[in-house]
Amino acid sequence: MPRLSEVIAALDALWPPERAESWDAVGTVCGDPDQEVSRVLFAVDPVQDIVDEAVKLGADLLVTHHPLYLRGTTTVAADTFKGRVVHTLIKHDIALHVAHTNADRADPGVSDALAGALDLRVVRPLVPDPTDPAGRRGLGRVCELDHPLTVREFAARAAERLPATAQGIRVAGDPEALVRTVAVSGGSGDSLFDDVRAAGVDAFLTADLRHHPASEARAHSPLALLDAAHWATEWPWCELAAAQLDEISDRNGWGLRVHVSAAVTDPWTAHAASTTTTSEALGAPN
Repeated sequence: MPRLSEVIAALDALWPPERAESWDAVGTVCGDPDQEVSRVLFAVDPVQDIVDEAVKLGADLLVTHHPLYLRGTTTVAADTFKGRVVHTLIKHDIALHVAHTNADRADPGVSDALAGALDLRVVRPLVPDPTDPAGRRGLGRVCELDHPLTVREFAARAAERLPATAQGIRVAGDPEALVRTVAVSGGSGDSLFDDVRAAGVDAFLTADLRHHPASEARAHSPLALLDAAHWATEWPWCELAAAQLDEISDRNGWGLRVHVSAAVTDPWTAHAASTTTTSEALGAPN
């Protein structure tokens, strides 16, 4: 079995920590570099439910997309929810490693996994990484559909292909407009509107779209907006990342058992559809 340090070196080769945003907190949160690793669990969020799943599974390493401590802290006391996470991990000899914006920028990365889940053909990064001469790394992806769909049909595809959440898919735009090209960005994407407009795509699928940026984007152009749950747009990366580690394990003869958590850690748990509307509904409420 490999040591944790060997597995982390492999993960850092996939998602080099120096490619993370300056504000980000990626890398190993806890874990003994010399401990042996036989079972790994991938998940989006390092929350207690996921840690409890790792314990039950007998995992030695938990890899999450979201950081545990994105901002500084002065305590890991077990009476705080993040402190309890750390205590549980250490008590059960489970290491925690985070790949966040470095996984967003990777090739393949979070948005490649999102495009794959939606059966889109990736054309190029939405915001290319200037340090990549091949022009494959960067934030978001510009994609093409295999055949045109209406906004209504594309929203239905997204609702079917992405993990189910209380939110489902919110849409802004003409439901009958045709979509041939799409920009996608896993996670919060409304800081990328200038890049999306410059890309000249028909639609933008991302998460966490706020009222004013979305309203202004619609005023600028007929761009259709599809707003999915943050967790749902990033979960496909867990499957991609697990497959990458599986391949590395096979190549090195490590025999790792790699798992992906199916637990829904999206914070929203219910959705009540409006009973009065001034416009045609796109479909049945989620």
